[in-house]
Amino acid sequence: MARLYSNENFAIDIVQILRDYGHDVLTSYEARQANQGIPDPEVLKFATNQNRILITFNRDDFIDLHRSGMNHSGIIICKDDRDYQGQAKFINDFLQSQTTELSDRLIRIQKQNQPKSSTPAFIIREY
Repeated sequence: MARLYSNENFAIDIVQILRDYGHDVLTSYEARQANQGIPDPEVLKFATNQNRILITFNRDDFIDLHRSGMNHSGIIICKDDRDYQGQAKFINDFLQSQTTELSDRLIRIQKQNQPKSSTPAFIIREY
């Protein structure tokens, strides 16, 4: 299972569901890194030093950090969406399907536009 680090803006409900799937998720609160105004490069460096994939809702800043060439253990960006169960299942399925590490890869989870009668689906976009 994956080792993840959720920054302070990430939904604790998704964290718990990912833990239920068996993933090792450390939150910024548990790491005593929350509510301190720690700059995003330091957040990413902390996750990398812990050998954890960063999981966040903070799209723009972490896309910029990834594009800057900063080495990292992987970044997963999600949209703040109330379908926590659906997102967590999609993240779990994605992580289980990976045959290589996510080091220096940025994965964006996006909700796919579906007709209202369909079950919402998520898609992967890799940078």
